[in-house]
Amino acid sequence: MPKAVPARNAAWLFPLLIVLAILAGCASLLFGPARLSPVALWDAMTGQGDPMVRAILFQLRVPRALLGLLIGAMLGLGGASMQGYLRNPLSDPGVLGVSSAAALGAVVAIYWQLATSHPVVLPLLAIAGALVSLVPLVWLSRRGESSLSLILAGIAIATLAGAGISLALNLAPNPFAAMEITTWLLGSLEDRAFADLWIALPCVAIGAGLLLWDARALDALSLGEDAARTLGVDLARVRLRLMLGIAIGVGGAVAVAGSIGFIGLIVPHLVRPLTDRSPSAVLLPSALAGAVLLTFADVGTRLIPTTSPLKLGVLTAFLGVPVFTHYLLKERRLW
Repeated sequence: MPKAVPARNAAWLFPLLIVLAILAGCASLLFGPARLSPVALWDAMTGQGDPMVRAILFQLRVPRALLGLLIGAMLGLGGASMQGYLRNPLSDPGVLGVSSAAALGAVVAIYWQLATSHPVVLPLLAIAGALVSLVPLVWLSRRGESSLSLILAGIAIATLAGAGISLALNLAPNPFAAMEITTWLLGSLEDRAFADLWIALPCVAIGAGLLLWDARALDALSLGEDAARTLGVDLARVRLRLMLGIAIGVGGAVAVAGSIGFIGLIVPHLVRPLTDRSPSAVLLPSALAGAVLLTFADVGTRLIPTTSPLKLGVLTAFLGVPVFTHYLLKERRLW
């Protein structure tokens, strides 16, 4: 692994993001369909107060808040890793097609009603879909070590998975099955429990560990692939760890929350100006900022008045459009 100058961030960045993450978690505990005062929540947390409040807090809101922080961190870290490896500011975990493959695995569970047999069947099939996508991804990209081959392979996987999802919707046995598939694909943290957290946690931990492993290699890659090789970077191993990290981490996130886009695209752009702009300096701040953004977005789905529950993936898509447009207009001056 090449030696590199240690990544530098603004001294106040990590404390600020940690405080914001704590505030986001507290807000997620406070807001919901049932109005609970901070005093009632505090009594419930200390084992006192109304048993109903304790049940709402520990069975619904605590796992939802923790999942928001966990999944947001994984999506933010995944986006920063992809943008660092591909040197493309418009990359996110969806570029590899892993999110689509995980969604296809979940759709298979819903379409054949396997999800009704046991609560863990759907997330396990989603994770299996993400891991299976690695096989053609490695095969399609094995002929070249350039990032372009990885992008093209990811597009092929995403297109194939999207076609499978469309086929399932087209051949849905009844309107209710099609609606269930569509609702799941929109992404949500509603009614998640600790069982979902225990499914996502090991996947995110393994995926994040693999992505952070190559932080210094991403710095070397910012000089170009030839320069990275001369610095001792094994591009094939870096690419394999990147694909495994994205597949396991993002696959686990999609397995419990559905498809949630744009977090991985937005967050690195928000934190990069606050760092020295090296890829390694953006990774951890992106993870923290992703946790903050997704959790606050989940709170927003509960506060925005709608006739039916607002889905998290819909709200994050609306959040992503201004950032995408801003970057598009900014880069247009260089064309």
